[in-house]
Parts: sequence; C-alpha cells; structure tokens
Amino acid sequence: MAESSRRPRKPFARPRPSRPLAAFLLATGVLLAGCSSGEPAASAGTKPLSDPSEVSVGQLVYPLDPYRATDEQIRSLEKAQDLLTADCMKRYGFGYEAAPPPPARSSGTSYRYGVADEETAARYGYAKPGTDAEREKPNEALLPPDERMALRGPPLGSKPGGGLALPPRTLEEQKKTDTGRTVNGRKVLAGGCSREGHLRLYAEKKQPVDLLFVFGMEGEAMSRAKASPKVAAAVRAWSACMAEKGYRVTDPLESVRSLGLDPESRADLGSARAIAIAKHDVACKKRVKLVPLWYEAEVEFQKELMEKHAETLAQFKREMDERIKKAAAVHGG
Repeated sequence: MAESSRRPRKPFARPRPSRPLAAFLLATGVLLAGCSSGEPAASAGTKPLSDPSEVSVGQLVYPLDPYRATDEQIRSLEKAQDLLTADCMKRYGFGYEAAPPPPARSSGTSYRYGVADEETAARYGYAKPGTDAEREKPNEALLPPDERMALRGPPLGSKPGGGLALPPRTLEEQKKTDTGRTVNGRKVLAGGCSREGHLRLYAEKKQPVDLLFVFGMEGEAMSRAKASPKVAAAVRAWSACMAEKGYRVTDPLESVRSLGLDPESRADLGSARAIAIAKHDVACKKRVKLVPLWYEAEVEFQKELMEKHAETLAQFKREMDERIKKAAAVHGG
C-alpha cells in the first residue's frame, strides 16, 4: 500500500517512562497518591534484589518488574492491534497497513538515575546510545477524507460545561455511540477503526485497570525515593562533587540544560565537553554511592506500594495476561 496510507503506530504504554513524562504525571496527579519524603519501611529478613556494585543500572531488578510487559509482548500486542484495526477497515472497503515498527535499538545502559555507567559516559557523554535511527513518520493528513474518517472517526464533540468528550472506554460503549456519520454506507465508529482495534484487545466489555497503573507505581516509588533523607543527602553530595569542577547542577535527572548542553542536539550531548562532564558525573555518583542508595530506597517504596495496592495490581496482572493471550490468538503467534 502507498506510504501515505500508513498511520503512526500508537505505542503501548512503556514500562519505564522518559523523565519528562514521569514528571508530567507526577505534576498532574496521575500517579498514585500519598507521596511521602520519609524513609521506606525496612523489610526485615529480605535480601536485595540486585547488587548495584556488581551489575549495571540497566541490569538492576525491581519488585514491579514481573508486572511489566516484555519487549516481545509489546510487539505482539502492537501487531494484534494493527490486525484488528485492519479487520475493521475492511468493513469500510479500505485496505490497511500499519507503519512498520522502528528498527531494534540497543539502549545501552539505563538512564534511570541519569548517566551512571563509566564506559557509556566515556563513549557517548550524555547522548543515549541507539537514538540515531528514526522511523518513517507517515502523514495521515494525506489519506483520502473517507478513509481517514473510517480510521479515526469524527472529531470529538464538546461536553456540557466545556471540554472534549472522552472516546469510548469499552467496545460495548463504542457500539452504542452514534456519531451521525457514515462512510461507504456504514456508520462511522466513535474513535474509528483505530479505537475499535484498541478496544477489542484491551476493553471489550469492561473498563480495565489503567494501562499506566504500574508505570504510576514506578514513578511514585522513584519520586519518593529521591525525596527520602538519605537519597536527598546523596544528591546534595553529588552536586557538591560536580561543583568541584565548576559544574553547577542540583538534579541528576535534569542536569543537561544546567550544564549548557542542548538536549535536542545529539552532537552537543556527545561532544568532547559533554563526555568530560559525563565522566565526572559518573565518578561523583560513585563517590557518594548515589545509585545504590536510590535503588535500595526505590525497591522498598515499590514493595510498600505493592502491598497497599495488592488487589488492583493482581487485577492488572490478570488483565495483562489475558490480552497477551488474546494477541497471540489474533496473529497466531
């Protein structure tokens, strides 16, 4: 099918968000309530899940890891949603082909606590490995109007009192919603075929637990750990260490702009100057044991949140297992 008829892939919620998105969720209250700056409760008799002195940040294990979809499962879910969307588009007389997935990328070390790996810092500075490849970005605006209408549905209407109406939350709700529009003699769905593809996989009869639920728990645990006394003291010590070389930074997760580096320029982030700073950054983190302290606190906060939200978390896991099985059935995987 022509390139212009491909659509951008709607990504499945990622297990570990970028810092800007996590910050947005925290600021807007999407993450779980109850943030506390206190120390996590100690879990007596438990062994650490990982030893930060023995493995890289990207290899650290967290209590919530079993509730996150693997890369392979995410690909399976994306493929199934595309096939379900294509099945819907056929009813309107249109062929459909999703945009191809981006090439596999090696993320190198994790940037969960900022740059923290000596080898990666020495090679890339603050530029993340594997970010050169760009996937093609199809333009849905080039689709014929009827095909675009079938795919995306009509624009959302306004709610009484202001704001836009939400798209259907379940497949049953979508079927009952009358958009008043038709394409090729068929009623246009609210949210179009792209929404049907999503709902057939994620919410046929009932609204599921928020897909960002585990993401939210991770974000809250990380935020609470950062604000805990031991970690906050380590961050201040790291900042003082950075100042020894004249680098005035206070937040290891948001230091790039403070260092005068362009966050949008891979060349700047990987420059000789950036590499020199990143190497010192890693050395300072190691000196004050920032990563081990942060990791230990984050693990304990995750455990606390898992106990607090055990019932919802169990439901989330059941629903995830169900949709993974459904996805495999859709594409025979």
